[in-house]
Amino acid sequence: MSKPDTVRFRYNQAILVAAVIAFVGALPLASARTYLLPVLLLPLAVALWAWRAGTDADARELRVRALAGQRRIDWDQVLELVTDQRGRAVARLDDGQQVTLPAVRGVDLPRLVSATGQTLPDNPAGAPGQ
Repeated sequence: MSKPDTVRFRYNQAILVAAVIAFVGALPLASARTYLLPVLLLPLAVALWAWRAGTDADARELRVRALAGQRRIDWDQVLELVTDQRGRAVARLDDGQQVTLPAVRGVDLPRLVSATGQTLPDNPAGAPGQ
């Protein structure tokens, strides 16, 4: 169970609904021949991914969750949080790696930073209006 001070980012649950519909739609195909049964695995994998994948953040660390497994990143390792060209949030680490944060968009960065107990400046350097 997550703590109250943990900020959770997850993908839209409509993906989970679509996976369930795809599973139900694939049932007639999969039941037609036994060698088509693995067709059901794809919507199941998508449903599991939609339910599990995302990013959790608290004052101690980031947890990047995927379909299978998770990665814990201490805030001490994070040099900066930026957005890529597609608007996704990326954590640049002190060892040179860049980790895309699942389900976190650029507009979510202030909420992500607030999980650390810190705040962003109201008017960062280089922002329009200076």
